[in-house]
Parts: sequence; C-alpha cells; structure tokens
Amino acid sequence: MIAPMAERVIAACDGASKGNPGPAGWAWVVADGAGAVVRWEAGPLGTATNNVAELTALERLLAATAPGVPLEVRMDSQYAMKAVTTWLPGWKRKGWKTAAGKPVANQELVMRIDALLTDRSVEFRYVPAHQVDGDPLNDFADRAASQAAVVQQAAGSELGSPQPPPASPPTRPAGPRRGASAASAKTASSPKRRTGSTSRTLKAKFPGRCRCGRSYAAGEPITKNPDGWGHPECRSGAGSGD
Repeated sequence: MIAPMAERVIAACDGASKGNPGPAGWAWVVADGAGAVVRWEAGPLGTATNNVAELTALERLLAATAPGVPLEVRMDSQYAMKAVTTWLPGWKRKGWKTAAGKPVANQELVMRIDALLTDRSVEFRYVPAHQVDGDPLNDFADRAASQAAVVQQAAGSELGSPQPPPASPPTRPAGPRRGASAASAKTASSPKRRTGSTSRTLKAKFPGRCRCGRSYAAGEPITKNPDGWGHPECRSGAGSGD
C-alpha cells in the first residue's frame, strides 16, 4: 500500500489495447504535492479490450492507495469514469442489469471497483488525452500502459524500471516550398494513395485511440487502418509497436 503522503493524493490511471481486443496493458501513477511522479506501476493483460484495460487500471490504483486518504483520480476514459460514478447505482438497483435488461459488461471488474470505493473519498476528474499542454500524469499513465501492452511485461518504480518513453509527436505534412507552383503545392499537400488502397481520410467525429497507442481527438484527420481507425501515417504499419 502507498503510505499517506499528504492530505490529498493526486493520481492518474489509463489502459491500452492494441487492436481492441488485442494485446493490452494498464498503468497508474501517483504524484507528490508539487505534481512530480513519485510512484507508478504498469502491467500486461494478454488479449483484452480497451474498456477492460481502463477498468483494470482504476482497480489497481485503488488497491494500491491508502483508503483513508482522499484521492483525486485523473482519467481519459469516459466509459470507465461513468461506469463507476453514473451507471453503477442503477446497475446495482437492477440486479447488475443495464437499462435494456442485459447483463452489465465487465461486471466482475466493476464490482471489485465498487468494493474498493466503499467508505473512501475519491474524486474523479476527466482529462482529455494527448492534448497540447495536457495533464502530465495522465500522459505518463498512457505511455506506461501502452508500453505494457506492447511488451507484455510488468514495470514500475518499485521494480526499478526506467520511465516509459515519450510518445511520438503527431506528424504533419510539410508545406510547399517558397516559390512552388500552385500545381506542385497541391501535390505536396495531398496525401498519396497507396497502390491497391481504397482508404480515404476524414475528420474524426469522436475521440479514439490509434493502433500506434496514441489517441486522436474529434476533428483530427483519421483513416481506416488494417485494425481500425487511426492516424493516416500509421497505415504503413510503422506505428509504435502494434
């Protein structure tokens, strides 16, 4: 257990699945009063969905923090957050059934989280993933979970592991050279279609996660990759370890 360090503990957790379902991992991180990382842990899940990975990350964080200390949990998963804050009371009243009368997905995980939340002060804070000047703790947890999903090995501060590598920044096509003709400028700014490919690029209506492990925001360009929607530059299969 993490010993009480302050009147309030600030933490973040995240999960990753390379394929959804696919190789998955989870991670959590705890900061000191100045916001610096003091402890973190990540682990593999074998083949699992992104939702299972997100819920597992939250469960492991709650199990690793002292229940008597108020906790702030930062997450980029609206599903996991709503599951334990908005939908959970109704599921319990209905005997672990959804409003449609179907069994609750990932019920065992949600029930374990419910037990860990009992009689403790936990505030959940949604933080969008992969934003410029975004939340550094959530970014750390995202990178650690993604790495655990790829390598399928446990890591963390107690194991003496180095911090997870930084995420690759999104790539943007270079603008046309000064003095280039209108025709060459159009060619430079237009993505080339791969031979035999029928994929097209469009703007995402909702945020999601690419096969490379990085998320994309609503409005960002995405394309249909072999295992789902994601960044156009990841279609070649040169993404980060998927």
